Amino acid sequence: MMKTMIFVALGGALGASLRYLLGMAFAFPLGTLAVNVCGSFLIGVVWVLAMDKSPSVLPFLMTGVLGGFTTFSTFSLDTMRLVQDGRLGAAGTYVLATVILSLLACFAGLWLAKGGAA
Repeated sequence: MMKTMIFVALGGALGASLRYLLGMAFAFPLGTLAVNVCGSFLIGVVWVLAMDKSPSVLPFLMTGVLGGFTTFSTFSLDTMRLVQDGRLGAAGTYVLATVILSLLACFAGLWLAKGGAA
């Protein structure tokens, strides 16, 4: 149990660092959108590739790296900041784009990891 916790913590540090770097590469709030879409794609790929073959790495990858990388709490705050700034259209567009693109990215990750099979 303790070994797993250490791997989750290390993965979380790696994921959070990657989130910071990617977030800095884009203007607000596109960095958060990019992280959520990439994270959704990667979680689909990791789930397919590691679920049956390497279940022991799932806590490190899914909870640690991807949990530290994806940013739905930041997404919520970014949305509220846009609303508070009176940018309701931007907030609505941001919410729709994040949810739709993240779901499509997760589907694409699952599909690609399964070799393009439905």
